Amino acid sequence: MAELPPKLKIHPPLINSASPWATTLDDLRRLYACPSTGAVTTRTSLIQGFDHDTSKHQYIFFEPSTHTASTDCTTPGSSTPPTASLNSLGYSPLPLETYLSFISTISAEQEPPTGTDKFSSKGFIVSVTGSPDDIAASYKLIASAARHTHLPLAMEINLSCPNIPGRPPPAYSRDALATYLAALQHTLVTTAPTTDTTTVEPRGDSESANKDRDRNSLPRIPVGLKTPPYTHATEYEALMDALEAAAAANGGACPVSFLTATNTLGSCLVLAGDEAKAKAKVTESRQPKCDAGEEEEEERLSTLGHKAFALPGPGLGGMAGAPLHPLALGNVCTLRRMLDQRGEKLGCHVQLVGVGGVLDAQAYRRMRAVGADVVGVATGLGLKGVGVFGEIQDGLGGRW
Repeated sequence: MAELPPKLKIHPPLINSASPWATTLDDLRRLYACPSTGAVTTRTSLIQGFDHDTSKHQYIFFEPSTHTASTDCTTPGSSTPPTASLNSLGYSPLPLETYLSFISTISAEQEPPTGTDKFSSKGFIVSVTGSPDDIAASYKLIASAARHTHLPLAMEINLSCPNIPGRPPPAYSRDALATYLAALQHTLVTTAPTTDTTTVEPRGDSESANKDRDRNSLPRIPVGLKTPPYTHATEYEALMDALEAAAAANGGACPVSFLTATNTLGSCLVLAGDEAKAKAKVTESRQPKCDAGEEEEEERLSTLGHKAFALPGPGLGGMAGAPLHPLALGNVCTLRRMLDQRGEKLGCHVQLVGVGGVLDAQAYRRMRAVGADVVGVATGLGLKGVGVFGEIQDGLGGRW
């Protein structure tokens, strides 16, 4: 059997997940300085950065029972604080290399490890997305950065954002997943030192070939997939089939170290203000102007959307927070069961990062109870700031 991929080593097993509240250097500094986080996840980035448009890409908080919405952690006119979020965001406007420079800066600000330890105990999960080729390039950049920092690094491949027009989340498709996993495996093989590969070089050329490979080799870092909310058995099966196929192509060991479950639930809508006024605006939006050009019609709908919906344009976005929690628990529980049923191929080494509606210690306990090795927080961070992690730790009484 091939060598198993490295595992995440995170304690305490509580982290932030990729979100707009992990965008800037100051965001990451605050998260890293928090004693109640075991690692820090960056906002999902692309090689070149995402074309962020503040008029289209926004988030709001809302209270699920009343749908009272606001852009901050308060809900005017409601005595009940918000516990949910809705966003039409894409990815970070900052490119991957900017996040690697942030990590380098934070690393330089820390006391280096002492004794025989090469790495600090607390590191970063660098969340990335893009095409399979982009993911291969991202791995090389992150693994190369790992050479120059004493903070342990891992890579999360976000294949689950619901807000990218014309690009359905690849993690719903077995074939799309297989393409990404093949690109990842190829990169792992071509960047592995000679001691980690069984490739046979031509006789007489092996020594020089091995030296060339070692010059290009990179440290192996944990790699995970961020999955969307699965709602049907066939979606889980597509993921498992892709992971098993990747294991079969790699001598029986899947190259994936962890799964992050789950991302936001797409196609959700929160109305803005008075329902009667919202209804009138929705009705108007269904009556296109026949003489309007495409750009004019898009602008008209966007204007109506701002008046009728809590988010701009059509108002649809990815939902997170308390309403997502039961679905996230179901995803984590089902994935843990399916991984364990596959024994050595997957169950022995693929870890789970449980994300979705964790706002307090009780939600943390539920995530751990259904199989999460590590628990992630996003909306809770947006609502309460970094203090949410201390609240969770206090609620646990130190019993992680």
